[in-house]
Amino acid sequence: MSTTSEPGRPQAAEVDVLEELKAELAQDLEEDRPPHAGPLAQVAAGVATLALGVAGMGLSLGYGLGSLTEPGPGLWPFAVAVAVTALSVAQLAFGRRAEDTEQFTRSSALTGLGVLSLVGLAALLPVIGFEVPSLVLMVVWLRFLGGESWRMTAVVSVVTVAVFYALFVLALSIPLPRLI
Repeated sequence: MSTTSEPGRPQAAEVDVLEELKAELAQDLEEDRPPHAGPLAQVAAGVATLALGVAGMGLSLGYGLGSLTEPGPGLWPFAVAVAVTALSVAQLAFGRRAEDTEQFTRSSALTGLGVLSLVGLAALLPVIGFEVPSLVLMVVWLRFLGGESWRMTAVVSVVTVAVFYALFVLALSIPLPRLI
């Protein structure tokens, strides 16, 4: 019996240390995890997203689906709404016993603020153009939701809006509402 190990094959001591580290990490993650949300939250999430999916299908039909060879403006929103609806039905059917959901905490409000900021962007876009709402959105997300420094927020926000402007307005000639 040889005392050297085969290349690529860990020795017993290495395996033991690795297993201990994995167990310790799993325990730390479990301790830091918020409490499980429970089956009622699973059903509520399924019903809420089901309602959004059905509403999305109805609204996208109003835009016209067209055909696969000549798609109308409602085709892709309709496809996404169908996927949301199907996943919601699956959530309602199979998700009640899932334990990978978390109860709402104070940090859950950040998601709501992110959604509200997107709604604000959509509302302001046709009124004051693409540049200002996009810049404000980036600042809100980076500084207030992400906790980045003011310097990082300013640089990333301005560069991102400039790149999007160059891509969508200049390169692709998409008629976005804009100030410039």
